Amino acid sequence: MTISIRVMTAGQGYRYLLNSMVVGDGDRDAATALTRYYEQTGIPPGRWHGSGLARLEQPVEAGSEVSEEQLWRLLGHGHDPVTDTPLGRPFRTFVPEGERVQARVEQLPDSLTVDERAAEAARIEAEEAAKPVAAPVAGFDLTFSVPKSVSTLWAISDAGTQALIAEAHHAAMADVIELIERDVAMTRVGAAGPRGAVAQVEVRGLLATAYDHYDSRSSDPQLHTHLVIANRVQAVRDGKWRTLDSRALHNAVTGLSEHYNAVLSDHLARALEARWEARERGPGRSTAWEIAGVPQELMDEFSSRTRDIEEAKTRLVDEYVARHGRQPSSKVLWQIRQQATLETRPEKEHHSLADLTASWRERAEATLEGDPVAWAREMLAGAESEPLLRADDLPAETISELAEIVVATVADRRSTWRRWNLHAEAVRQSMPWRFASAEDRDAVVGMITDAAEQSSLALTPPELASTPERFLRSDGSSAFRPRHATVYSSTDLLAAEDRLLAASRNREAPTVTLLALEQAARTPASPREPVLSIDQEQAISQIGVSGRVLDVLVGPAGSGKTSTMKAPRRAWEAEHGAGSMVGLAPSAAAAAVLGEDLGIQTENTAKWLFEHRRGAWDLQPGQLLIVDEASLAGTLALDQLTAHATAVGAKILLVGDPHQLSAVDAGGAFGLIVRDRPDVARLAELHRFRHAWEKRTTLALRIGDADVIDEYISRDRVHDGDYDDILEEAYQAWRADQRAGKASLLIAETIDTVSALNARARLDRIATGEVVDEPGVSLHDGNHASRGDLVVTRHNERQLALGRGWVKNGDRWIVTGTREDGSVTVRREKSRWRTSLTLPASYVADELEVAYAVTAHRAQGSTVDTAHAIVHSNHGGLRDSR
Repeated sequence: MTISIRVMTAGQGYRYLLNSMVVGDGDRDAATALTRYYEQTGIPPGRWHGSGLARLEQPVEAGSEVSEEQLWRLLGHGHDPVTDTPLGRPFRTFVPEGERVQARVEQLPDSLTVDERAAEAARIEAEEAAKPVAAPVAGFDLTFSVPKSVSTLWAISDAGTQALIAEAHHAAMADVIELIERDVAMTRVGAAGPRGAVAQVEVRGLLATAYDHYDSRSSDPQLHTHLVIANRVQAVRDGKWRTLDSRALHNAVTGLSEHYNAVLSDHLARALEARWEARERGPGRSTAWEIAGVPQELMDEFSSRTRDIEEAKTRLVDEYVARHGRQPSSKVLWQIRQQATLETRPEKEHHSLADLTASWRERAEATLEGDPVAWAREMLAGAESEPLLRADDLPAETISELAEIVVATVADRRSTWRRWNLHAEAVRQSMPWRFASAEDRDAVVGMITDAAEQSSLALTPPELASTPERFLRSDGSSAFRPRHATVYSSTDLLAAEDRLLAASRNREAPTVTLLALEQAARTPASPREPVLSIDQEQAISQIGVSGRVLDVLVGPAGSGKTSTMKAPRRAWEAEHGAGSMVGLAPSAAAAAVLGEDLGIQTENTAKWLFEHRRGAWDLQPGQLLIVDEASLAGTLALDQLTAHATAVGAKILLVGDPHQLSAVDAGGAFGLIVRDRPDVARLAELHRFRHAWEKRTTLALRIGDADVIDEYISRDRVHDGDYDDILEEAYQAWRADQRAGKASLLIAETIDTVSALNARARLDRIATGEVVDEPGVSLHDGNHASRGDLVVTRHNERQLALGRGWVKNGDRWIVTGTREDGSVTVRREKSRWRTSLTLPASYVADELEVAYAVTAHRAQGSTVDTAHAIVHSNHGGLRDSR
C-alpha cells in the first residue's frame, strides 16, 4: 500500500516529526523545498496543508512553514496553532499508572500483614503495568510513498528531473487531500443512547502538516511525505470544533492509496512523458505499476537493509574468529546479530540530500555499468509518451463494462462491500490509462464507481422516515447515515447462500446406522489410537444419521476435528463401500495431510472443481465428501459442490471453525450455515493444550472476549514495543525454539515482513553452518536459496512427481543443491527417504520461497509446539503473541 496510516497520540507524539529536520535560513519556497535544502543535513521543515487553515482565528497560508511551537499547540494540546486558543474540548486525560497503583494499594484492608500487603502491592503493580497505555488521539499520520521505480529514478536523475518528480509527488498528494476533504472528512454531533442520536456532518476542511523525507531507514532512496491530519475539524452545521470521524478515514485508506498511485502516474506522464507498466509481484500480491524502463535489478539494489546487516554481521564474526580462534557460540552469535542490527540502524544518522544522491549514483553506476544521470536522461528521452485522455474520451459502453468487471472482481474477494471497495477497484481498472488532469481521472473513476454501485445489491435497508432539512448534507443524504456506509452484495452470491441453506435443511442424503457409528467410536482402528471422547462420539452420531445433504462439524483449534473423522470413515465405508469417504482441503499440501491422517483420497478444492467442470471428476452416489478448513472455502465453490452432491445422491460435511480466518475469495458461507442451525454438531473439549488456563482463554478469545488478553499478558505471552524490537524478540524466541527441537511457527501479517524475516533467518543459518554460504539461486521476493535452506513451493505442478506424490502449493523442502542454470534439487522436509527432485529454473524463479516465516493464512490449520506472531496495532506498534 502506497499510503499507510498511523494514529498519533497527544502530548509528545509529534516529536518524531522534528528529530531530523534541518534549521532553515528564512528563505521559504515550498515548490523547491527538496532542492533548497540539498546541501543541508536533515529534512526540510514541514508545510501547512488543508482548506481548514482559512477557518482559524488568524488564518494560516497553505504552504507556509510549520514552526515547532505551532505543532506543539495543535498536536500537543489541540489548540489553535497561532493564537493557542482551544479548538473544541481539551484532550481527555488518563490517570497515570503510579496514581492507579497508589489508589488501589490504599484500598487494601488494614488487617493484612506486612508480607501480605507487600505481595498484594506487587500483584497490583504487575496488573497495572500490563495494561495498555491510554492516550488521546491528536492526529493521523498518512505516509505517502512513491512507487519504488519512481524513488529509484528520482535518486539518480539530475536536479531538474528530481524537482519535477518531487512536484508531481506533491501535486498527487494535494489531489488526495482534496478528495479527503470532499468525500471522507466528517465529524459527529449528538449523543448515543435510547433517546439520543448521532449525526455525521460535513466539515470545513482539514488542518494538516506535511514533512518530506528522502530515504528509508537503511538510507535507500524512498521519497515519501508524512501528512499529519489534526484530529480537529470545524463542523459546517454549527461552526464548532470537534474531532474527526476516524472510522471514515480508516475505511477509505485503501481507496485513497490507489487514487494517489493513479494521479501520480498522470502527473509524471505529463511532466516527464514517462510510460508506466504493470509488474507482477508474485503469489498473494497485487499488481504493481512502475515506470517502464527502470530495471528491477536497480530497484533491488536500493533495498539494502538485509544486505547491510549481513555485511556487518560477517565483519563482526570475522573479528571474533580472529580474536578467539574459533567460531562464536549460539549465544555469542545472537549478541553479534544484535550488535550488527544496532550498527546498521540508520535512524541515528542524518544525511544531506547531496550526500545521499552521491551515494545512490555510485551504487547505481555498478548496476547500470555507466553514468546513472546520463542513463536516466536517455531513458526518459527515448520513452514513447502515452496519450492523455479526457473524461469524455471513454464511451458509456466502456464505463459499463468496467463497472461489471469491478463488481465481479470485488465479489470474488468478499461477500459484502462498500463504496470505497468499489472505488479502489475502479482506480485499479483504470490504471492502464493516463489522464490529462486529476479532474478527468476523478470523473471517470466516479462514473465507474457509480455504475458499480447500481449493479450491486444494497443490503442496507432504505430509510423509512424522512430526515429534517437541517440534518441533510449538501449532497441531499441524511446525516444520520454515515456517508458511503451502504453495504452491498450481489444477487448471485445471495442466491448461492440461499441454496446452501436449503441444502443444509435437505434430509435426503445417505446415512449410516447409529449402531455402526457407536461401534466405530468405541473401537479404535489400532492399539495406539484412543477411543473417542463423549462429545466426539455425539458429534459423529448426529452427523451420520442426520440425512442432511450439507452438514457441519464445528470445533475450535485443538479439539481433534480430524481425529474425530477416523471413526465415521470406518462406519461409512462398512455400509457404502471402500472409497466412499473422500476429502477436499484449501491447498494441495493440506489435502495430502488430510488424506494421510484419514486414509482417504483427497484433493485441493480448486483442482477438484476444475476437473469436475471439464467432466473428469465426479462424486458417486452414497459418498461422503469432507471439506476440511471449511471457513477458507468460498461461497460459490461450496455452492457448486453442494449442487453436484445433491444431484448424484452424495453428502457433504463441512469441518472447521467459523471463528477462524475466512476465505480469501467471497466467503462466510460456513458461518452462515452454523448460525442458521441450532443443532450443529460441535466439539467442545480441547486436547491440544496442557494448561487448563490456556484452554479457557483460547476459547474465550475465539469468541471475541478481549478481556482474556490480560491473562496472556500476565503470563508473559504478549509483548509490545517498537517495530524493530518486536521483530527481534519474536525472531529470537522462534530461533531458540527451533534450536531446542520444537516445531515452531514465526507468523507475520504482511508478505513484506515475512520476506524480511526469511532473509534474516537464512543469514543466521548461514552463520551457524546450517546453510551453505554460496550465491545459490535468486527467488522472486528478493531472497536467495542455497544448500541447506528450507523452502516452500507455491504452485501445484503435477508434472514434477516424487514417489507417489508431486509438487504442491505449501509443500516444504530442504535444498540439497543449486545449479548454474537456476534449477534446484530438493528433498521433502520430513520424509524418511532421501530421494531428491529437481525443480526447473522457471519454477524456482516464480514459485519458490524461503520458508522460515509465514503469513496468518498460511499458518491456519498447522499443529505446532509454539508460535510467535507479530501483530500490528492501530497505533503503529507491534505485539508479539505466543
